[in-house]
Parts: sequence; C-alpha cells; structure tokens
Amino acid sequence: MASRPSGLKYVALALLVAASALIVRAQAPPGPPAWAYGVPPAGAPPANSGVQPVLADDGSPKHLEGSLQAFTLAQVRDGFNVADWYPGDHPDAPPIVMKGRGPAIRACGFCHLANGKGRPENAGISGLPVAYFTQQIADFRNGARKTAEPRKTNTNLMANIAKAMTDDEVKAAAEYFAAIKPTPWIRVVEAANVPKTRIAGGMFMQLNGSETEPVGVRILEVPEDRERTDLRDPRSGFIAYVPVGSIKRGETLVTTGGGRTLACGTCHGADLKGLGPVPGLAGRSPSYQVRQMYDMKAGTRKGLWTDLMKAVVANLTDDDFVAIGAYLASRGQ
Repeated sequence: MASRPSGLKYVALALLVAASALIVRAQAPPGPPAWAYGVPPAGAPPANSGVQPVLADDGSPKHLEGSLQAFTLAQVRDGFNVADWYPGDHPDAPPIVMKGRGPAIRACGFCHLANGKGRPENAGISGLPVAYFTQQIADFRNGARKTAEPRKTNTNLMANIAKAMTDDEVKAAAEYFAAIKPTPWIRVVEAANVPKTRIAGGMFMQLNGSETEPVGVRILEVPEDRERTDLRDPRSGFIAYVPVGSIKRGETLVTTGGGRTLACGTCHGADLKGLGPVPGLAGRSPSYQVRQMYDMKAGTRKGLWTDLMKAVVANLTDDDFVAIGAYLASRGQ
C-alpha cells in the first residue's frame, strides 16, 4: 500500500492544482463582446431598463417627411404587413418581403426594412449576391449558422424562419434584395466619450440628457433620430461611435493584414464591395460585422465559405475587431 502524502506534499499538491486552474482560466477564450450582440454587459441594468418609447401608441396616424403614407404605431409594428413609407425607393417587392407568410414567417422587410438596409440588431442585406444570400438561408436551416451569444435571440428566430421558407420564397427574396444597390446608412464618428445608452429590442438607445461615458473597446451604434427609428423609417440611419484612432488602425488591418491576418480585399474585392458570391463589406453595420467575425472565431458560425475565414480571424483580438469594424463601416460614408 502506498504511503500517504505528508502535510508538505498536500500543500504542494494544492498549490499545483490552484496554479493549473489559473492557467486554464488565463487561456480560456473571453466571452463574446456584449456590445456587438446588443445585450447588457455583466453588471449592467437589464435590457430595456430606463428606455421609454419616444412615441405614444395612441392610435393616431403617424407621418414622415417626404412620404405620402400614414401609419399608426400598431401598423408600423406589424411584422406581417410592412409599413412601406417610400414605395418608390425600392423595386416591386414579392409577398415574402412585405407580408411574410404567417404565422411562421415574418416579413423580411419588417426586420431588415423594405430597402434591405437593416438595423444594428440584424443585418443589412441589400446588394448581397444571390448565391451568398441563398447559402446563408441554407446555413440557418441546417444549424451551421448559430450565435456565440445565447442571449441573441433573433438568431434563433431567423433559423426558424429559414426552415419555414420555401425554395421559391428564398429565391424571390434573394433576387429582390440583390437588385437594391447599397447606399450610405451609417455615419462613423471617432470619440473618446459617447452618450449613455440602454438596450431596447437589441439596439442601443441614447438616454435623455447629455450624460456621457468612455467608449472603451467597443463600437456604439445608435439611431440618428430615435423617433424616426421607432417608426422604422428606411431613410433614417445610424451613428457608429468608435474609439479615436480605430479607423486608421483598421485600415492597416483591412488593407494589408498588419502582420496579423489576410487583407480583406483578397476575397471581398479591392473596393470591399464584393467579388462574385463573396459579399461586400464596405458600409455595413460594424456591430454585425464584429459579431460575425467573433462567431467564426468561436466556431458557432460554420457553413460553405466559413472555413476560408477561420485562419483570417484566428489571431484577431477584440481591439482588432473594433478597428476592422470601424474602418469597414467608414467606407460607406
């Protein structure tokens, strides 16, 4: 029978176990950047806390400058009948885009807007190649495209919608959005301090008043005009506040790789507007682009072309993601 360890050996063993635990914790990958996924960071108030709707749902018709249409808030918030403020801004839309197919399929144009510009909590899909759009729906269907942040609930919603769509509906939506040329939508502003915000519906909303806080290592996307965003105005875009110096740093990473990655233009085109079935990156939501890079690095987003991105994102840090997102978004201004 082996002899029992002495008291000194017990102490040494305990120190070894503790040291090993510290090493494991140090080597464990950090969690998803909460800001990119539109969820509260640790210790922050719950989502929707302190954010009051700008507009009261009193049943009265609402109006937007330059539009001949009028909709109540209930109509604006109807996911199966898109409030089309500016019908002349986009081609004739198929039913799947403007009506969806209830109760399983919400209208594409409700979340992504009729012009496909999208919002920070989802994706801009105008101008995406048909092949890429179709492949992403397939990836949502088969479970290859998931989120690294389980609180990002609309990813699961999109997966359920994709499973319910017919091939004809996917084709109609893909061809419709591919025909819409992306135009400026996000204004990138470098700032050391940014407005205080709370999260409402997966989106950062500026609080009343003039309080600010450090931007830190993040990008803060907020509406240019909260009231117009509440009305789902497809002509009212967003401000992306980014750390000072991040655009220049991002330019180096994107255009040369900076010794850390591959230049984005190799696959996405020299102008970053896409190449064949590969999507354009210029001017798209930086929050969206960062969470996609993180999902690929974490291994929760897979699919036909994702393997090509694994080596690209493998060595990137949160600082790198912020810089890349800032620069790419600035290219759409």
